[in-house]
Amino acid sequence: MGILDKIGEIEREISRTQKNKATEYHLGLLKAKLAKYRAQLLEPSKTAGAKGEGFDVMKSGDARVALIGFPSVGKSTFLSLMTSTASEAASYEFTTLTCIPGVIEYKGANIQLLDLPGIIEGAAQGKGRGRQVIAVARTADVVIMMLDATKGGVQRELLEKELESVGIRLNSKKPNIYFKPKKGGGLSYNSTVPLTMCSEKLVQLILHEYKIFNAEVLFREDSTPDEFIDVIVGNRVYMPCLYVYNKVDQISIEEVNRLAHVPNSVVIRFVCGMKLNLDYLLETLWDYLALICIFTKKRGVCYFPLLFSSQCHRIHRTLAGQFKYALVWGTSTKYSPQRVGLTHIMEHEDVIQIVKK
Repeated sequence: MGILDKIGEIEREISRTQKNKATEYHLGLLKAKLAKYRAQLLEPSKTAGAKGEGFDVMKSGDARVALIGFPSVGKSTFLSLMTSTASEAASYEFTTLTCIPGVIEYKGANIQLLDLPGIIEGAAQGKGRGRQVIAVARTADVVIMMLDATKGGVQRELLEKELESVGIRLNSKKPNIYFKPKKGGGLSYNSTVPLTMCSEKLVQLILHEYKIFNAEVLFREDSTPDEFIDVIVGNRVYMPCLYVYNKVDQISIEEVNRLAHVPNSVVIRFVCGMKLNLDYLLETLWDYLALICIFTKKRGVCYFPLLFSSQCHRIHRTLAGQFKYALVWGTSTKYSPQRVGLTHIMEHEDVIQIVKK
């Protein structure tokens, strides 16, 4: 029996097993096995195969955004409208067969936008070059999930399932669980909050499935067995996702209003030269990227903008080690200039002068 057959069998058993107190240990064990088989499925094959052309895109600019969606939902047209890159668009499916990069220039930032080929159901198992598409999506800072408004929530559920199965967690934070394998001493199980979903016996069963018998586990929040498995596996990617509903002119105004009020969602339409709500989409994308513009300053020299994620490494990789203090002008200070250290949190359009040791 192959890995895909084992995954299918476990998924069927999970779906037909009732969720109650008596079956929680059995379900936890099944989920641990499922995560282990999926991890094996994503491992690169030992036999060298042909390298997929068009997917080796160098990361450039201040942030990377991946466009994901089913075929013929408007990804290529969106890329052509937002950037100077012309991506082929047609009335038939799978027009885009490779990863096509473009650059959005917004508020002084260069945002790399990747138009990925359409995903089909079963992409996580390799259908339709799904593995290459999802591998590129894991490197993005934000995912834009382009959806057809006429399809309801079907496309969204299928895409979320595909991304979930390969370790991409959308709009969720990393579980606050401390986990450290040890060489001996058995299992040390503690929690700082009351736990309702993960008991010590369930944690032990899950760890045994991964051949871990000695470990230190500390729950700082009430987590599910799936979140604990994510911490054990350790290769999960947590990233924000913006759900963009296109073709809203083909549904009722009541449905448009409902989709517009769904969390993390934006409704748009671009047809016949119209670009409905694209400006709001750009503003929302900027908020999701959480970029701020910082101006650096030398004595007697004018300012120049620098886009920060949050680290000194964006200026130079050795700067954090040579940092002595900094003078900051702007809204993040009590007075200008204020002498600050490495822990100071900058705000948008602050000015900084760095003094090295």
